Amino acid sequence: QGRLEESGGGSVQTGGSLRLSCTANWRIYSSSVMGWFRQRPGKEREFVALIRWHSGTTLYSNSVKGRFTISKYNAENTVYLQMNSLKTEDTAVYYCAKGSQYDSDQRAYNVWGQGTQVTVAS
Repeated sequence: QGRLEESGGGSVQTGGSLRLSCTANWRIYSSSVMGWFRQRPGKEREFVALIRWHSGTTLYSNSVKGRFTISKYNAENTVYLQMNSLKTEDTAVYYCAKGSQYDSDQRAYNVWGQGTQVTVAS
């Protein structure tokens, strides 16, 4: 069974940075899309960013564009989320997910990690 494992969450002050990692226990196919989502306290889970595994094409939500960067390391089946200029409203559980469509809708993703907590304090 495919499994995604996230790491890199933690606590940081406003304006700080964190890098999340997500590693698959299988070889990610070139047709795949890897996404990051988050669930803020009291909110529904929402899209953050995605990357096409083959081309590296990316897509960001407006709330993180210009501050977050999604990237990948194919050889290690790992996707990253570099988060800079963090704000208190970025506090959330962050999930990575694997899908097969270039789509920000979480219904397009069929494998999910367990999530990692990111807390941004003022």
